[in-house]
Amino acid sequence: MRALIAAATGLVLACALVLTVTALGTPTGSTSPKPLLTTVPAHP
Repeated sequence: MRALIAAATGLVLACALVLTVTALGTPTGSTSPKPLLTTVPAHP
């Protein structure tokens, strides 16, 4: 019985976390206009 209560509590907490993150929405911001400075190795 104790395991069932623990599982139910975990499920409720997980659902509450998902709903909280969903309610907050995506953070505001933008991507950097600068390109990533990466190089491709030369083919032999």
